Amino acid sequence: MSETTSHKGAVAVSAPPSPDDGLSPAELAAKYGLTVSGARPSLLQYVRQLWGRRHFILAFSQAKLTAQYSQAKLGQIWQVATPLLNAAVYYFIFGMLLGARGGMDDDVYIPFLVTGVFVFTFTQSSVMAGVRSISGNLGLVRALHFPRASLPISFSLQQLQQLLFSMIVLVGILAAFGHYPRLSWLLVFPALLLQFVFNSGLAMVMARMGAKTPDLAQLMPFLTRTWMYASGVMFPLNYILDRAEKIPDWFGDLMMANPAAVYMDLMRFALIDGYGNDYLPDHVWALALGWALLAGIGGFIYFWKAEERYGRG
Repeated sequence: MSETTSHKGAVAVSAPPSPDDGLSPAELAAKYGLTVSGARPSLLQYVRQLWGRRHFILAFSQAKLTAQYSQAKLGQIWQVATPLLNAAVYYFIFGMLLGARGGMDDDVYIPFLVTGVFVFTFTQSSVMAGVRSISGNLGLVRALHFPRASLPISFSLQQLQQLLFSMIVLVGILAAFGHYPRLSWLLVFPALLLQFVFNSGLAMVMARMGAKTPDLAQLMPFLTRTWMYASGVMFPLNYILDRAEKIPDWFGDLMMANPAAVYMDLMRFALIDGYGNDYLPDHVWALALGWALLAGIGGFIYFWKAEERYGRG
């Protein structure tokens, strides 16, 4: 401590030098264990944080599901009515007018069509919800600190719950056309699990892209509609490809291997008697697993890499 004398004779005491003098902000932060607010955690820490928010993810998905049709008089009935009405339109156009049912009778074609509509809607709705999961919830993202991947995963879980609710009606349709429960119905569970992982990964990819480019939400309906027509929702894909003279074989194989077609094939094989001649090629399950791992793991890492940027700007 030093003393100095002012012009009036008063003695001023100066403070001793601080041990932090001369340290840069980065050095000060390192010295006192400070971290950047909102910094991206390590991948393992992020997984742990996400697991810790599992109850929030489930509760958020249930709340969104309940609120989805809260303003409609029929309420949750629209969860089933909407895809059923779509299936009725597709039956009239593709099944009756265009004759694109591939030689299937109504007792096979109608379950084939309804199953395809329900399964594809699961993926389509997950993608559409994923695009808006960050940009449409900026208030929540900016107000609370939580792993942002909770949002696209929660929206995919919401769509899975909606599909399971619709499956009750699907079982009734299957029984009405003579397709009763059998051991192959157990394959529904691994097929839905793989599709849920795929949908969640794809939703995370679209969430990151949609957070940066909100206008992507306006483009997605056109892309998903094209995907629907290219996946054989309304008609047997191999039936159409066999009659397309100008399509090369490799392109046909690519269309058959697209994830929407793969997951629909698995569900149709599991539920519909006689579909696929009671067998599926081994590579279909390998493709289903491969798509789930590619989208699930790849989408999760892709989303995590931009964690600190969500809700800013």
